[in-house]
Amino acid sequence: MAVVAVLGLGEAGGAIARDLVAAGARVRGYDPAVEASGGMVRTGSEAEAATGADLVLSVNSAHDAVAACRAGLGGVAHGAVWADLNTGSPGLKRELDAIARAGGVPFADVAIMAPVPGRGLRTPMLAAGEGAARVAALLTPLGAQVEVMDAGAGAAAGRKLLRSVFFKGLAGSVVEALEAARAAGCEDWLRENIVAELTAAGAHTVDRLVDGTRKHAVRRAAEMDAAATMLEELDVPPTMAAASRDLLRRLR
Repeated sequence: MAVVAVLGLGEAGGAIARDLVAAGARVRGYDPAVEASGGMVRTGSEAEAATGADLVLSVNSAHDAVAACRAGLGGVAHGAVWADLNTGSPGLKRELDAIARAGGVPFADVAIMAPVPGRGLRTPMLAAGEGAARVAALLTPLGAQVEVMDAGAGAAAGRKLLRSVFFKGLAGSVVEALEAARAAGCEDWLRENIVAELTAAGAHTVDRLVDGTRKHAVRRAAEMDAAATMLEELDVPPTMAAASRDLLRRLR
C-alpha cells in the first residue's frame, strides 16, 4: 500500500487526498486550517505527515511552499520523493529543488494542468525534475494522469504558466468585453460573436492573430485606444483593453 502525505487540504489538496484514500492509498494529511478527515491519518505538522510516506504532495500555495518544504523535509525517509503541486514560478520550483537536494530528497515539479474540482486525482498533471518518474510510478496505479518531462525542475511550472497567459488572458478579455457590452445594451449580440469566433477557431486562427497583430500594430493600437476610451465612458475599467493597446504600441 502506497503511503502518501498531502500537505494542504483545501479545494485541490482535499479532493486529491480523498481520491487517494478511495484508491487504496494510506494518506497522511496536514493542514493548519483544515482537519484531515475521510479516512486520512491526522497529523500535527508537515514533518509528522511526511514520516513514513513514500511520496509527499505539497498542495499548499506558492506563498507557503518554501516554508512547508523546510518544515517537512526532516520527516522524509530515504527513498521518498517531495512533489510540489503549487502554482509557482519556475524560479520558485528551482529554489524548492535546491532545498530538497540539500536535504538529500529527490524533488518533482508537478503542474496541475486543469481545474481540480470534478476531476480530483484524475486531473492531468505534468511533472519534471529528478523525482518526476517516481511520482508517476506511485500515482498512476492509483488513477492519476502524470506526464513526465525529460527536464529539470521549473519546466513543468513554466509550461503551465505559459498556458495561463493565454487562457486567463482570454478569460479576462471575454469578461471585460461582455461587461462593457452589457453596459452598452448589446451583451447577447457580442456573446454570439464570441461563440462564433471560438467555434470556428483552428490553426489558421493562431497564425492570423499573430501575423495580423504585428502587421497592423499601428492601426490596432489606435483602435484599442478608442476602445479603452469607450469603456471609460461606459464606467467599465478598461484593464484588458488598455493592456492590449499598450502591447500593440510596443509591437509598433
